[in-house]
Amino acid sequence: MPSVAFYTLGCKVNFYDTEAIWQLFKNEGYEQVDFETTTADVYLINTCTVTNTGDKKSRQIIRRAIRRNPDAVIAVTGCYAQTSPAEILAIDGVDLVIGTQDRDKLLDHVRDIQADRRPVNAVRNIMKTREFEELDVPDFAERTRAFLKIQEGCNNFCTFCIIPWSRGLSRSRESQSVLNQARQLVAAGYKEIVLTGIHTGGYGDDMENYRLSDLLWDLDKIEGLERIRISSIEASQIDDAMIDVLNRSSKMCRHLHVPLQAGDNSVLKRMRRKYTVEEFAEKIRLLHQAMPGVAITTDVIVGFPGETEEMFENGYRLMEELQFSEMHVFPYSRRTGTPAARMEEQVDEEVKNERVHKLIDLSEKMQLDYAKKYVGAVLDVIPERDYKGAPGTGRVMGYTDNYLQVVFEGSELLIGQLCRVKITEAGVNECFGQLVRVMENGDVRESQPSIMPQALRA
Repeated sequence: MPSVAFYTLGCKVNFYDTEAIWQLFKNEGYEQVDFETTTADVYLINTCTVTNTGDKKSRQIIRRAIRRNPDAVIAVTGCYAQTSPAEILAIDGVDLVIGTQDRDKLLDHVRDIQADRRPVNAVRNIMKTREFEELDVPDFAERTRAFLKIQEGCNNFCTFCIIPWSRGLSRSRESQSVLNQARQLVAAGYKEIVLTGIHTGGYGDDMENYRLSDLLWDLDKIEGLERIRISSIEASQIDDAMIDVLNRSSKMCRHLHVPLQAGDNSVLKRMRRKYTVEEFAEKIRLLHQAMPGVAITTDVIVGFPGETEEMFENGYRLMEELQFSEMHVFPYSRRTGTPAARMEEQVDEEVKNERVHKLIDLSEKMQLDYAKKYVGAVLDVIPERDYKGAPGTGRVMGYTDNYLQVVFEGSELLIGQLCRVKITEAGVNECFGQLVRVMENGDVRESQPSIMPQALRA
């Protein structure tokens, strides 16, 4: 049986794409083997180019695969492959570079290379692509949450970001295709679906009269689907229709990831973000109104060119005021080929690090404050795995719909089941709880008693 080994760098979308590519190999009779420990016939490296470090790490992994088995077919896909195919093909031993499209032709290329050992550059201009690449993922190894890719590419062209050049312009997956795959995932036993994409909230931008909110209502009708989670949405995409579905659908998770990036208008303008601080704060207020108790997480870039101490402090105060449930904090990293890399007034690394630590401290405080509100409340948790902090102790870990990570006593048989759990202790990264009961199909959740504070009841 021929074998394939994968190595994925970068974001969740890349991990989804790797799963999709694995389905292609599986259908051809391949077995998947471990990249680090087993010699494979084909090595596929799914690369990242979001930072210069991403490029460097991708090259290191490619060379590692070549050393593992010089006779294997070495195939490289992903964002770095899309933007720099010549750079990758210059590495002696690379057989195929395929970028972020045409992955359905991957096996044809592999067969050709095995027959006639000539390197292939299969990268085309992504900016001309208008179609969503259909690649199904019917199941996910060792996951209780299914990811469903609904969108590809981005039209924003923020000054710090290379992604439109590696992923192309925004393309939406046909709604029937999304719904068919969602039904397939529910039939395979998944109770929660996470909608993902490069710019997920931009779903429908290239369609007539069909938006993300319409898709959410259609998903809401799927029987057996308990939870719908959006991986990320821009503040500018939160409109009245979106607020309405968040307010009225019982399946929408009370957790939204809304990237802020900077808390000062002059920085946002230089980043070429499509909102002001005031507009962002208003959208967050509307979300809290529509979904009481909602957890809002965000991304923040620290030390963007020209960010003064005063601008940073403005941002700090705003973040404190908005009370995020968690922030992902990144120091600004110069990405060659982006307008921001050429900007003057680059911020000193030490200053950046100091600011990063201040925001991480703030994030941890807000995370704990948010979690503390739920001590004593009974929430739904879908266990995902054994508790890694103490494996073999009869404890499992899973997420509530508002994205609290909860650890509680229970056997592995609970993994993937919908459990009611009373939160007994709040923590920064994980909370602890007590199993109240396991939900059977047909249970009506509304009838369950909850001792959540009245103000937080959704």
